[in-house]
Amino acid sequence: MAHTADTPAGPVAWGSAGSGPPLVLAHGWPWSSVSWHRIIPTLAETHSVHWYDMPGYGRSGKRADQPTGLDVQGQVFAHMLTHWGLDRPRVVAHDFGGATTLRAHLLHGAEFDRLVLMNVVAMRPWGSAFFDHVGRHIDAFTGLPPHIHAAIVRAYIDGALVNDLAPDDTEALVAPWLDDAGRASFYRQFAQADERFTAEIEPNYGEVRCPVKIIWGEVDPWIPLDRGRALHALMPGAVFETLPGVGHLPQLEAPKAVLLALADALDV
Repeated sequence: MAHTADTPAGPVAWGSAGSGPPLVLAHGWPWSSVSWHRIIPTLAETHSVHWYDMPGYGRSGKRADQPTGLDVQGQVFAHMLTHWGLDRPRVVAHDFGGATTLRAHLLHGAEFDRLVLMNVVAMRPWGSAFFDHVGRHIDAFTGLPPHIHAAIVRAYIDGALVNDLAPDDTEALVAPWLDDAGRASFYRQFAQADERFTAEIEPNYGEVRCPVKIIWGEVDPWIPLDRGRALHALMPGAVFETLPGVGHLPQLEAPKAVLLALADALDV
């Protein structure tokens, strides 16, 4: 993450590696680009890989008045493609990176060579009971003592998984949310969540202008497999593949399986 780009939503930290066809990685919530670190080295052997922390996440800007909803994230994704000078990159999206990239494509004119959607937020309803509860009681959570907040973040992240992560990976996912700016931004994401940002593009999923592959961890505790199948029904031309025994964070739970699933989609 050696670089910073100015975007309409504030400064964005980004990195790149490798050479070959351009490939862009789009993370989701409550993750950051560190969620890709297990697969970037292999992808960089065959691609020019680009990744970034979305506004409000990781090492990117987290100012108090910062809009970070999916409407903004779609615009920023399209902006980053222009910043990098990428015309038709290959794209791999996870979690609400799915809605982010689909909005960039369907509403903001971003063109992709191909698109991989992995355990994505793309259809209503989305968000757990806890997600809904926090969104309705933001003030009660923003005032929590730091150690209680840290415990909530860890428990929330653990709730997405069915396989243990390396301790260093867990700490890297948790760390951006623990300082003052990160703590405020963590709860701001709940407050700005709005299902209308997927509702307005769901009818257009059959109009995606590139090949699509959908990959789904079969035992995702957050977005169940039937949601992946429903998304596939809206994109009947897409390839659909499941990952047995994998939860919501395949790229860290089962990186080798993810790389195998990506190989045919990316022609490597």
